[in-house]
Amino acid sequence: MLDPTTILLMATLMAGAMSVVLYSAHLNFPKEIQGLRNWAQALVLMVAGVVIFAVHGNSNILLLCSNVFIVWGLGFMVIGTERFYQLRPSWRLFHSAWILTILGLGYWMWIKPSFTTRVAVASLLVFILHVRGLFVIWKNGDNHSSTWFFGSLIFIESIMVMMRGILALTSSTDVNLMGTGVFASLYLAITHLMTLLMTVGFMTVCTRRLQITLERRSTMDPLTQVLNRRGFADIYAKEHALMRRESTFMTMLNIDIDYFKKINDAHGHAVGDCVLVDVAQMIGKALRVSDHVARFGGEEFVVLLPSTGLDRALHIAERIQAALRAPRVGVPPYTVSIGVACQISAEESLDGILVRADKALYSAKERGRNRIEVAPDTVTQMRVRA
Repeated sequence: MLDPTTILLMATLMAGAMSVVLYSAHLNFPKEIQGLRNWAQALVLMVAGVVIFAVHGNSNILLLCSNVFIVWGLGFMVIGTERFYQLRPSWRLFHSAWILTILGLGYWMWIKPSFTTRVAVASLLVFILHVRGLFVIWKNGDNHSSTWFFGSLIFIESIMVMMRGILALTSSTDVNLMGTGVFASLYLAITHLMTLLMTVGFMTVCTRRLQITLERRSTMDPLTQVLNRRGFADIYAKEHALMRRESTFMTMLNIDIDYFKKINDAHGHAVGDCVLVDVAQMIGKALRVSDHVARFGGEEFVVLLPSTGLDRALHIAERIQAALRAPRVGVPPYTVSIGVACQISAEESLDGILVRADKALYSAKERGRNRIEVAPDTVTQMRVRA
């Protein structure tokens, strides 16, 4: 068996290295992933606590400081986990834990000395912090292997800590971690390994969150938060496959803001951006859950209406125009022109229907703007289908 000092040294070095990794990740993704800095701070605090514990000798003051640093570290792990899930940090629990650590351990060190009671009190406080972390993960984590892995590690660690507290009160087993017995070596090895694995578990859920964020960025327009061309192409491919399989049809709306350049010239680009965001939001409110809207750059938006014929599509287009014509606070008045094209044949490509919808849009522009035009071949196709 490894002696406790060797175990503490190995765990300390690994925790220090992982804290650097976590803080580097925080510097690279400060907005995308919350809580990384708190976990990095937690590891540093726990390393400090372990070092003080290893050198405390017979000093109760250093032993108390060691426990406080470790509780701080575990508290920052909880805070980091809460921030990761975008919850309000439970600072009351954090401060209560370390204050109770000082009061409880101090009382059973100097006023009424009792080693076993100190172990039980410290174990209980650490257990409470772990339970809080488990509750946060259970309530807010998604049903994914990374979340289960992270939560399972905290659960195992909490059981180990609580077992030591129970053994201290009910068993003759020597629970002194600076001893040379089998219990001290096993407990230190397992708990320090679990602490490092918990950090790995947190990094796993962070990696998944980052992956989702980057995928979303690649398919979403950053200004309006609707689909971009790439995202729209992916959605169209899925709807097109469904259309082919079920022999249905769909309709495309090509929407363009009238005289958008004049809005930018008269009010500035900041107001122009507000108009673009407003268009995206108002279109989204007018659509059904099954419909999709994308920004194709500039002031052009495209809407895909799955399993929707011409009559229903025209009704939705009119609803969009009516919503955008209504005066709203924060944006100047504006109108839009809309081109409509239906796709009947599954053999037609995305480019094909976009070209037809674009032609209908240009027709609306040429006929005075602020109107809806239907691609001529759309009417013919719908009559043939009927």
